[in-house]
Amino acid sequence: MSDGPTEHIKKFVFTSNRDSGEDKEVLEVLIPELLQGSYSFYTWPSAPVLAWFLWENRAELPGKHILELGSGTALPGIVAAKCGAFVSLSDSATLPKSLAHIKRSCQLNNLPLGERVKVIGLTWGLFLSNFESIGALDLILGSDCFYEPAVFEDILVTVAYLLEYNPGAKFVCTYQERSSDWSIEHLLAKWGLDCKVHSINNLGASGGVDIHEIIGDHSIHLLEISRKT
Repeated sequence: MSDGPTEHIKKFVFTSNRDSGEDKEVLEVLIPELLQGSYSFYTWPSAPVLAWFLWENRAELPGKHILELGSGTALPGIVAAKCGAFVSLSDSATLPKSLAHIKRSCQLNNLPLGERVKVIGLTWGLFLSNFESIGALDLILGSDCFYEPAVFEDILVTVAYLLEYNPGAKFVCTYQERSSDWSIEHLLAKWGLDCKVHSINNLGASGGVDIHEIIGDHSIHLLEISRKT
């Protein structure tokens, strides 16, 4: 009889094609998944899309201070850390097993916790969380955070609060469209946020990857959210 969910290790490989005869750049990331676990223990299609976006913009990441909201298995945040960023990986402070799973992801990828990589409890919409321990931010990440309309405003008020104290920062997120009736447009206006949609059609092409093979028949969107100017 099993003592708990079975861990499965999934490998993600990020590459860049070089026509000049030089060696390709390759990054391998190992992600543990608990297949009988809850939502946060599985890598949903939005995560590799955001991870590829970060990989293709990796030249901008060294030295940047990044917070990933609702990290789950933490694929995008780990890619950012591997590309030289200072990264805080977060999930709800009320979910210690999820936070432990993020630490497991870091361990598998030889990312010791310390100054460069942190795992913190941060509950959306709860300002008593440890915002002060995050420090200054250049970029906020989110992968498939908009999975349930009940949490949309909690996410965006958290983002608005963080952007208020980091006015030069942006929130880059991917989400899977589950219903055409679900919208964040009115919440963006309410909290003084602008939104720009990035095309993902050519994402991964530099590494010889067809992003549509990754996302299958899911509709994935890549958004860049910032404060209204």
